[in-house]
Order: sequence, then structure tokens, then C-alpha cells
Amino acid sequence: MLEFSKRTNTLEQKDYQYNLQDVPEPNLYRLLYSYNEVPKIPFNHRHVPMYPPDEIWITDTTFRDGQQAREPYTADQMVQLYRYLHELGGPKGIIRQCEFFLYSEKDRTALDRCRNLGYEFPEITSWIRARKEDFRLVKEMGIRETGILASCSDYHIFKKLNMTRRQAMDQFLGIVKDALAEGVRPRLHMEDITRADFYGFVVPFAQELHRLAEESGIPIKIRACDTMGFGVTYPGAALPRSIPGIAYGLNHYARFDSSLLEWHGHNDFHKAVVNAGTAWLYGISGVNCTLLGIGERTGNTPLEAMVFEYAALRGTTDGMNTTVITEIANYYERELHYAIPPMLPLVGRDFNTTRAGIHADGLLKDEEIYNIFDTNALLNRPARVVLSQTSGAAGLVHWMRSYFKLPADTKIDKRDARLVPILAWIQKEYDGGRQTALSDSEVEAAITQLAPELYVELKS
Repeated sequence: MLEFSKRTNTLEQKDYQYNLQDVPEPNLYRLLYSYNEVPKIPFNHRHVPMYPPDEIWITDTTFRDGQQAREPYTADQMVQLYRYLHELGGPKGIIRQCEFFLYSEKDRTALDRCRNLGYEFPEITSWIRARKEDFRLVKEMGIRETGILASCSDYHIFKKLNMTRRQAMDQFLGIVKDALAEGVRPRLHMEDITRADFYGFVVPFAQELHRLAEESGIPIKIRACDTMGFGVTYPGAALPRSIPGIAYGLNHYARFDSSLLEWHGHNDFHKAVVNAGTAWLYGISGVNCTLLGIGERTGNTPLEAMVFEYAALRGTTDGMNTTVITEIANYYERELHYAIPPMLPLVGRDFNTTRAGIHADGLLKDEEIYNIFDTNALLNRPARVVLSQTSGAAGLVHWMRSYFKLPADTKIDKRDARLVPILAWIQKEYDGGRQTALSDSEVEAAITQLAPELYVELKS
């Protein structure tokens, strides 16, 4: 069948039909995943076109996947974080959905309280296993869309579920039909897709889902889950690891519109952010994230990173309030007692901090030289200098400007004689064997004692 595509203004072949390959033994891709070696990245040098959707967005799984990697949130904490997500996502709802567990009374209470806030975005959805008893929870809570676990690699089908491919597909399709019968939108979480037989299981399964959606008139979504972080973005990389290949196959062969596709990645090989951005570029509208990237093992795609990736790709924040990211980080540290790694981009204590004197000198002359963007305007986080033995006079002057919140036109020269005893004190600290940076309170006390006139001037 040929159809004229308004998207590409060309005739495109649409009559693709892939049949389930119900193999007797699991295909574990041992050439790629030998387990006792670093996983290999295969290439077949086939290139698919970039296919950015008309709209892209972010979805959140902080209260589901993110909660599996830390102590459970309280209901109050979930409500507050949901408020932050709403404010961060802005009036256009760039943070489109937020996913909840339904298994505990606490999670159900938090879901109800968040729903009662009346926000359009993020839409509240749920997550269940492919079991009838789980689906009863969805019906009882009145959820309009639910994620359904649908493991698609033979590692999971044969080794975890102890099923054949046919048995697994039949079970997944059965729970989908139950959801459709109740008017609930199913979202199939194709777990471990980067180790799955793409044309022998994933595409035939997706085509069955497409058929059910057309018959029922209810949209069905697919979340492509890179459960182990094996996805790669390299041009010409082969399936099952190629993210462009996965996106193209689900869109072109399984005929799933971009708006019905979502990417869920993990960070086992430091690729979560670039993999999610690539999913956007190659035709997947949604990227699924967690706050601060907290999740299984190395974590999920950090939501705050994709806020900035969105702005970088689209040239606009589309109304997202990026300063809320700092409020979220402060809340995690203050209320949840979560130790954010200090160098974690965008949220870590030191992500826009320098200790090097030569860098501090650059910041004094023009902050743009050593700061990634105006972090004060976009994150309410001014560039900082932490004083150490390498900071020098430039570092001390920048620290004073920042710590005492001095107006931009305040003149303090790094050759000011009043700095000499303070710099001598710093040098003496490190000559004596100190290894740690100087705290703000220590430096303030030193200025008070060693340069009282300067201190009064700074405080005035």
C-alpha cells in the first residue's frame, strides 16, 4: 500500500507486516552481550532519517521508577514535588504526565491529593504489571491512562517470565483488551527493548497494538524502555542497540505516530541524556525522566537535564520556569536529606563553582568566559568561587562579590592592600597541611578579624 505523506511530501510504502517469531530457544544476542566482556556496539551502516515530531515533551516517573531507588517518599513529599513539577512545566505543560504506583495506601493517598489540586499538567497516570488483579486498582482509582509492564527481550520472556514469546504476547494483549474495555488508555512499557528481537517480537507486538487501537478507537502508547542503558546514538549502529533504528521502526513499520511513542532510558553507560535527546530527534515525542535522575542502579534520565535539552533543541523554554529546578534541589537536600553529588550538572552545589584562580579572574572580567549560561537568571544560582590554595586574589574578590551580594558596579580591586592579610591567612592554612576548601563562615570570620574596615564596607 502506498500513501502520500504530508510530513515528507513523498509516497511512502505502508504495507509492512512482520510476524511473531516464536522461537524455541531465547535469542540473547551473545555476540553483543557475552556478560563476561564489555557489551559490544554493532554497526550495519544503515542510516535512517531524523524525524523530529511537531511537539516534544517530558514525562515523569519520580514516584514510580525513581522511588524504587531510594526510601519511599511520604505523601506530603510527593504532593510538594508534584507542585514543583507543575510549576516547572509551565502553562503549556511541557512536563506532560506524572506516573504513580498504586500498590500502597500511601501512594494512593498521594495520588488523590495531587489529583485534587486540579492541575491539567502533569496528567496523573499509573503503572501496573500485566495482571488482572493489578488492573482492578486502576479501575478503582479512576485513572484514565496506565502503564503496563510488557517485557520484550528474551532475557525477560524466557528467563524471568518463564514463557514463550507467544505466551508473553497473548498475556500482554489480554490485559490491553481489559483496559480498552474499560475505556482506559494503555501505555505498554516495552522493557529491555535494547536486548529484544526487534523484528521478531517488538514490531509484530506493536502491530497488534496498532490494530487494537484502530478497532477500539482508543489510542495505545508505547514506552520504549532502555532498561539497562544499552542504547546508542551512533550513525549506522545496528539494532537492537540503535535508538534511531528503534524510533524509525516503531514509527515506520509499526505505524505508531510520534505522539504515541515515549523513550525511557537508564544511565549505565553515561548516555541517558544524549539517548533521550536522540529519541526526540528521530521521532519519539515523549522522554520519560526522574527528578535528579534518581533511579535504578545508575539512575534514569534526569528531568532537569531534559528541560534544558528541550530549550536547546527548540530555541525556547516554552514557558517552563527553570528556576524551580533550584527549588527542587534545595527541597531534596533540606527536606529529604538527599546528598546531591556536588558536581552534578545544574543541581549540584559546585556545578557552576570554580576553585582555580585563573578561572576566577576570568569570571571577574566577564562571567560568560567560565559560566555555561546566566545561571543566576535561569536557575537562581549565581556563579561561585570556593576558596582554596589555588584561588588567589581574583578568587577572593569574586567570593566577596557573590557572598555579600554586592551590586555589579561595586569596585574592589584584586590589588587592594586590605586583601593581603586575608590571602596570607589562606596560604598559611594550606602550608599547614589543610586539604579541604575554606567554608564561607571561615572566610567571613577571617575578614572580620583581619580586615575589619573592609568587612564593614562589604556589609554596608
